[in-house]
Amino acid sequence: MDLNLLLTPVLSLSAIGLVFGGLLSFASTQFAVQEDPRIAEINAVLPGANCGGCGYPGCNNYATAVVGGDPVDKCTVGGPAVAAKVATIMGMGALTSKTRMIARVMCHGGTNCVNAFTYKGLDECVAANFVLGGPKACKEGCLGGGDCERACKFDAIHVNEDRVAVVDMDKCTGCEACVKACPKSIIDMVPAPQLVFVDCKNKEFGGHVRKNCVNACIACKRCEKACQFDAIHVINNVAVIDYDKCTNCMECAKVCPTKCIHVVGGLPVVEEAS
Repeated sequence: MDLNLLLTPVLSLSAIGLVFGGLLSFASTQFAVQEDPRIAEINAVLPGANCGGCGYPGCNNYATAVVGGDPVDKCTVGGPAVAAKVATIMGMGALTSKTRMIARVMCHGGTNCVNAFTYKGLDECVAANFVLGGPKACKEGCLGGGDCERACKFDAIHVNEDRVAVVDMDKCTGCEACVKACPKSIIDMVPAPQLVFVDCKNKEFGGHVRKNCVNACIACKRCEKACQFDAIHVINNVAVIDYDKCTNCMECAKVCPTKCIHVVGGLPVVEEAS
């Protein structure tokens, strides 16, 4: 066997490989894009949760966006402390503090909300919602399938024994993962200091609303009349609180006949004079 017949193609391919390898090496050196060192610095102070609460798929993506001009305070997990560190890296001054926002499930129907039919299928909200909007007679009611619970990376939301999702205010980071996971769109972001909430989003009108759920808003407007700060109004048949005006005076909760207006920690007990 002639060795030249074997060596020639091998040597030719090796030479071609060396040439192209050299060209690629030269190109990578000449046309390399230098990464701003601040990206690595910002990424190092971010919590590394990669939750997407900032609007980007990962912390490094957000760090890159900040260097590109995005706000430094979008990391809901890190909060003001991380925002201050990022601002320092970016050479900015002191930041104006923002109100911490947390998730709130605007439904407390649970077992008090009747079913329109018996659902047999995957115990997931998205799956149940595909069947006529779910089995709940109130089409704005929590389905209790736990999609929000599975989406949360911080153990901050769980479905309780009444089949209603409840947020742990202390653990919630405001990443909004549960908001995006809820097919009924009944999870809102609310100011953490807020104590009074209308836990209902049912916009229907008529006597059947109360029959479907004893905790539903019936648009009676007693809350409107009780509020001295113009902070609550019935809009599209459901009471809505203006958190900028609300003083947490709790007067609306005291007069609500269906108890759909809830107070964190419950209404204060007033002892009668003996």
